[in-house]
Amino acid sequence: MKRCLLACAILALSLAVLPVLFRAQTPPSDPALTAHEWGTFTSIAGRDGHAALWLPLTGSTDLPVFVEHFQGADFKGGLRGTVRMETPVLYFYTNHPATLSVHVSFAQGLITEWYPHANRVEPVGLQTQARMISYLNEWSRQQKQPDSSISWDSVVLEPSGSVSLPRGDHSSHYYAARQTSSTPLRIKTQAGDQTEKFLFYRGVASFSVPISAQLAHDGKILAQNLGAQEIPAILLFERRGDKLGFRIADASTTQLSLDPPELNATMDSLKAAVEDMLIAQGLYQDEAQAMFETWRDSWFEEGSRLLYIVPRQFVDGVLPLRITPAPAQTVRVFVGRLELVTPATQRAVEQALSTHDQTTLARYGRFLVPILENMIAGEKNAAKKAQLFEYLNNAYTTQTTQNTSN
Repeated sequence: MKRCLLACAILALSLAVLPVLFRAQTPPSDPALTAHEWGTFTSIAGRDGHAALWLPLTGSTDLPVFVEHFQGADFKGGLRGTVRMETPVLYFYTNHPATLSVHVSFAQGLITEWYPHANRVEPVGLQTQARMISYLNEWSRQQKQPDSSISWDSVVLEPSGSVSLPRGDHSSHYYAARQTSSTPLRIKTQAGDQTEKFLFYRGVASFSVPISAQLAHDGKILAQNLGAQEIPAILLFERRGDKLGFRIADASTTQLSLDPPELNATMDSLKAAVEDMLIAQGLYQDEAQAMFETWRDSWFEEGSRLLYIVPRQFVDGVLPLRITPAPAQTVRVFVGRLELVTPATQRAVEQALSTHDQTTLARYGRFLVPILENMIAGEKNAAKKAQLFEYLNNAYTTQTTQNTSN
């Protein structure tokens, strides 16, 4: 009888403690908090259609001087990868003052820039030149690395506060992201407070993107969804000089055969189509406009490319995000950009090389090296291939020099 009473007492005590334990293990949440994020994964398709290795950090970053860099702005060198993660910005919305902690991991990637000041950016321990060289050599050898991460421990949201936002000494695409109704935030540092309308970070990685695109003999683009999740939207874009065109594809199928778009569109029609894509994925209208304006010049520069909405599960897999307290809603909209080396692009580059047309070559910028590598892989004429190799060596030397001097 005593044993029975003791067992009953233990059971009753356990049932009483369970709710307390459950509450202790449940992360705090804020029903008045909303988080929205947008960003871009930029890649270039190789001859097999998959994202190729290239120098993602080539060229000017167009970032204000107050943006912080991993191990300084010179830590780029000849870092090759498959993906340039460009300008994710994380907005918050709340009707009351709040303090958050934010942690982002980056699978097979390195976070290279951010603002405001972060409490921790992994990996650490690369303070010496020897360790940095060793790290870069290991990256180059394996083309991948352990996950990196970034953490902001105390992000103070001030919905009714009046903040002065920093500006650099020149214009930058960075500032377009501020044109939203997001709640201003503040972070305390040893040098003083830093304010912004969002958390910003970017980086380079070596993971495989969820789409491939090959060129068919009839000029069509053969796109394939490589993942298990449906790609919400796909847009094929092309620009030649002042003429541009785009085609919105049916993204519900695993394989697509796309005709090149007619070059009869306007920037206004393109803007409306892209913003509709972004809003359909959950961005507010002003956020969609801010994203379009941030990437107006880059997304729609010379050449051909697929722009697609990256499946949310894929984003969460390569870029896990933890916000405490947890928002009532978190929206993450990432646009994948897969650059295409079409026959039109190859003809334009070949013509520019033969006539030393630096203006045309400059339009392809950071993509010139992988374009040349693609052309070499498909060239059967030995003399022509040797000439392309010479062009490639010159272009590669120029780009790595830019990387270490920017």
